[in-house]
Amino acid sequence: MPSVLVGGTNGKGSTAAMLASIADMAGLRTGLYTSPHLVEVTERIRIGRRDVERGEVDAALSDAFSAADEAPAVPLTYFEALTAAAFVLFARWKLDLAVLEVGLGGRLDATNVVPARLSVVTSIGLDHTADLGTTVEAIAREKAGILRGRRPCLVSAEAPEALASLAEASDAVGAFWHDASEEISLSRIETDLSGTRFGLATPVRMYAAQTPLPGAHQAWNAALAVRAAELLAPEFPKLTASACTSGLRAAAWPGRLERVEVSGRAVVLDGCHNADGAAAVGRFLDETGLSGRVELVFGAMADKDVEAMARELLPRVRGAHFVPAGTDRAASPEELLRRAGPLAGRARPCGTAAEALRLLLGAASSEPIIVAGSLYLVGEVRGLLLSGEFETTP
Repeated sequence: MPSVLVGGTNGKGSTAAMLASIADMAGLRTGLYTSPHLVEVTERIRIGRRDVERGEVDAALSDAFSAADEAPAVPLTYFEALTAAAFVLFARWKLDLAVLEVGLGGRLDATNVVPARLSVVTSIGLDHTADLGTTVEAIAREKAGILRGRRPCLVSAEAPEALASLAEASDAVGAFWHDASEEISLSRIETDLSGTRFGLATPVRMYAAQTPLPGAHQAWNAALAVRAAELLAPEFPKLTASACTSGLRAAAWPGRLERVEVSGRAVVLDGCHNADGAAAVGRFLDETGLSGRVELVFGAMADKDVEAMARELLPRVRGAHFVPAGTDRAASPEELLRRAGPLAGRARPCGTAAEALRLLLGAASSEPIIVAGSLYLVGEVRGLLLSGEFETTP
């Protein structure tokens, strides 16, 4: 099964989703594996433009557990079991191309067993430091574990020391090095809640492109997806310029500055869960004139850099409601207030995300509400909004 591995601290899911959309629009039988899911576990495994059915996942998981139970038995983690199930389903569907988002790091991630045709690293930042290391160099070395000898790698890293670690790893395995910052040029970026429009120049051609994913950072993720398609094109000639532009226009990636209308009011969902992700949301608020106008519903995992996310988000909102993020790993609203420090002056704790939304939607305001800080929180709220808990128009 020809595969592409997409890793990185931020942007890997969006880039993977856009690359899969490009391949699908090119007429390739394409699979997409991502994590985590927002509402339904079936969101993690996509064939073409549809999520797989629950019954398909159940059958594939049964095969995975049967194999794991054979002597000597292998205990499976949740992520390993779902990754194995994705491989089973992709093999059954006889895919032309599978696009796999790396779960955590790269070197030891369950997705890293595939003989990838192309490896993409979208960014390097400080996240999951307990598992991956406390410096960008160490984290880059872990993520570089997805690089393959005599295969292209497309890498993006702002910090010079991270880029140097990636280049060293590329040399060590004999990968064909492509530095995105040297091969991609963006221009005329325009963004709002309806999406992002931009000009793109690569070593192959120039594009006038657009994607329904909002935010200038999504222009960069889209550019990575296009350049990845170009690098795959010698093996997959259907990956044309037309497929690239149409694939970007058709891309869908819920929970990333996703807008849902609730009784005529915009609720914007973004799963940012680290400082870099929060900074991207902050830049979007600045770019669109929403800074200082929105109300924030915020929740985060206790092991995340809440202080850094608060510094990016709280100065840009009119008020904030701190809520638990729906998992036992989440920080309590009181802990969030404490860790936000002086910036928490305009924030208040709420028992649940639903309670915070009812308070905000009941207020006499037409300004947007933004839900951010955790994909778990975004998944919980998205499920509430789209289940009829509130009057909604997607």
